[in-house]
Amino acid sequence: MERDARTGSLSGLTEAEAKEFHRIFMTSFILFTIIAIVAHVLVWMWRPWLPGPGGYAEIQDAVQMAGLWANGLLG
Repeated sequence: MERDARTGSLSGLTEAEAKEFHRIFMTSFILFTIIAIVAHVLVWMWRPWLPGPGGYAEIQDAVQMAGLWANGLLG
């Protein structure tokens, strides 16, 4: 009687199938991580989420300026 290659595996995959799955998984994980890092860098360049040297007072000044600008537009 011939032994099935899947019998000794917890996942039910043969060794070749497991290696192929691992290769695809690692490639997609690395690609996702690179995209996430690039996205975080771009968002940081656009709008840093940590306050600058002036602290959160800079944010309050920006909100006040935006309010004055919006008030000027709306009349």
